[in-house]
Amino acid sequence: MSGQAPPRVLVFDSGVGGLSVAACIHRYLPGLEIVYLADNAGFPYGDKSETVVIDRCCTLIARALQLYPSDVIVVACNTASTVVLPHLRAMTPVPVVGVVPAIKPAAAKTVNRRMGLLATPATVRRPYLDRLIEEFAGDCKVERIGHPGLVRWAEDLVSGREVPLAELQVAMQPFRDADVDTVVLGCTHYPLLLESLKQTLPSVRFWVDSGEAIARRVAWLLEQKGQLALAEGQTCGAGDHPVMSALFSGSAPKGIITFMTGLGLAPRLLNEDWPGDAPGVTAIGSV
Repeated sequence: MSGQAPPRVLVFDSGVGGLSVAACIHRYLPGLEIVYLADNAGFPYGDKSETVVIDRCCTLIARALQLYPSDVIVVACNTASTVVLPHLRAMTPVPVVGVVPAIKPAAAKTVNRRMGLLATPATVRRPYLDRLIEEFAGDCKVERIGHPGLVRWAEDLVSGREVPLAELQVAMQPFRDADVDTVVLGCTHYPLLLESLKQTLPSVRFWVDSGEAIARRVAWLLEQKGQLALAEGQTCGAGDHPVMSALFSGSAPKGIITFMTGLGLAPRLLNEDWPGDAPGVTAIGSV
């Protein structure tokens, strides 16, 4: 078995938020090879039409699959997951996993039945959220915050910029007013802000995101293919790079290699302005 190539997952997002999901997958399945694909030239998706989001996602993922055939695709973007999954599943036989705000597990945790849902402005307005809340948290009071700044603050962490805690404090006031004891992180960028969020909301007992659920789903899909043992194996030794390639449709964010390495996701190759006619490719050792 040791001579077999490791299974591979393609993780897609509009920016760096999907790295929070990729990190969960890597912790759960350390023998899995990761390709990270970020459409940062199209970031943010929240202000794009559904047609544009579908076209960009499908085009980039199809191209990535040509170069890096994968065993599972993870759409680690809440906005994209609400519109693109049926189109991807029609396009490729590769299993596709999307992101759904973790309403159900949060409802199982809350003690006072008061929950906060933190998401992008686009996500908090989508009817599917109403259906999730009605189905899984019908007996809970759910306070929603769709703040436009949080995703950008998470992206800015890559370059070392600090989260503006005073602004975050103001943004989270509705959760304090509602006395929520559980918060759903309804965007994959938000786990990157968790420590700052905890500072502003010290009374919150439970913080719930979708990362572990996605990792378990990937594990289940690999088990169906007989690849789970390989994915669970500790194939990455010290100094290895679990992300075989990081693909950015725009310029690579300043500091991204250091940031990814800090998450345990050191990339072997960094590709920017991808898949342009002459995309820049950098080996990790040269940066």
